[in-house]
Amino acid sequence: MSSTSAAVEQTRPSSLVPMIIIGVLFFIFGFVTWLNGPLITFVKLAFNLDDVNAFLVPMAFYLSYFFLALPSSFILKKTGMKKGMGLGLFVMAIGAVMFGQFVTMRVYPGALTGLFVIGAGLSLLQTASNPYISILGPIESGAQRIAFMGICNKLAGAAAPFVFSAVVMSNIRTFGDQVAATTDPAQKDALLAAFAAKVHMPYMVMAALLVVLAIWVVRSSLPEIKPSSDNSERAIGHGKGSLLSFPHLWLGVLCLFVYVGVEVMAGDAIGTYGQGFGMQPADTQHFTSFTLIAMLLGYVAGLVLIPRFVSQQRYLAFSAILGVLLSIGTYLTSGYVSVALVAALGFANAMMWPAIFPLAIKGLGRLTEFGSAFLIMGIAGGAIIPVIFAHLKQTHDFQAVFLGIMVPCYLYILYYGAAGHRVGQHARD
Repeated sequence: MSSTSAAVEQTRPSSLVPMIIIGVLFFIFGFVTWLNGPLITFVKLAFNLDDVNAFLVPMAFYLSYFFLALPSSFILKKTGMKKGMGLGLFVMAIGAVMFGQFVTMRVYPGALTGLFVIGAGLSLLQTASNPYISILGPIESGAQRIAFMGICNKLAGAAAPFVFSAVVMSNIRTFGDQVAATTDPAQKDALLAAFAAKVHMPYMVMAALLVVLAIWVVRSSLPEIKPSSDNSERAIGHGKGSLLSFPHLWLGVLCLFVYVGVEVMAGDAIGTYGQGFGMQPADTQHFTSFTLIAMLLGYVAGLVLIPRFVSQQRYLAFSAILGVLLSIGTYLTSGYVSVALVAALGFANAMMWPAIFPLAIKGLGRLTEFGSAFLIMGIAGGAIIPVIFAHLKQTHDFQAVFLGIMVPCYLYILYYGAAGHRVGQHARD
């Protein structure tokens, strides 16, 4: 370690309190993000939609990252990361109010707008918090710290479908039969309106909690981190240059794009996948939680193994190989076995984001916030890839479509973990 980096380590404050605060934020990310799975089933009923239109839920949510991550980086340059996180929470609160209100009014475009605004707040939070936790300590152990954040994220994500099902989707099987048996249009509309209104109070409560959290974060002892000194370009043997001179970043943006796509396919789309075998919504409403439980196990494995036994880039490559094998397994099996293999993809996916993000921002220096913004834009893969699945499965075997989407994505992730993360760098891993 050089004298400069040693000085940075000695003067850097204890990371325990920042880890706790950022952990709470990642818990919020997880809860809100992984509501999308049960929301797909919910809007299909509440608004009487087909699969393609129901999948506009993740599309609206994840596209907000694409459009708003780059503006978020300019905001963070003005506000700093701490105030930027508080602002992101407040924007999320506005989106929660909008979503709850428009769903109650049964205005689907308005509900999608509310989800877009929630995603806008999350894009600001993600653009700040991911580089923050990556460079809070040595970049080589960034995956380990993000894995801890991932545990917070996925604990909330695993709980979200159960909470949503208990509060909103209780007696869903009886309700579906009741709607199907109702022939009077006015009576059916009244039933659907009452069902839609069940989300109003939960989302108002969520908005209030987000405002409280925003105030807490802004007034907390969370220290500011300066990427220009804590993530120096010298770490990768790079001189000053534009973002275009960092090819490992752009390969990482594409890697995150395909990664988020396969994560959403394994998590949010698993219910629709199960319904392809004739399973009913009441049978599939908790499938997302099974994927997230598998991800939790993957995070625990990552915490134990990285970087003590294996580097974050090698673990990323191993995870991609496992993703390929499990995807092939989903095609070769059927029914609950095939669904279980989709859920098991959560284990393969767990350490991908924690590994990709620090590898992609390594050595960006003063451009770290902007590089982070482009990586966050890659989250749009969660909007595009599942919608491709929803369209193609209408005219092709859904298992073949799933296989044809997932395997190429995992093969690219394998490339990035094995070689792509080093492109353009002049220093050893």
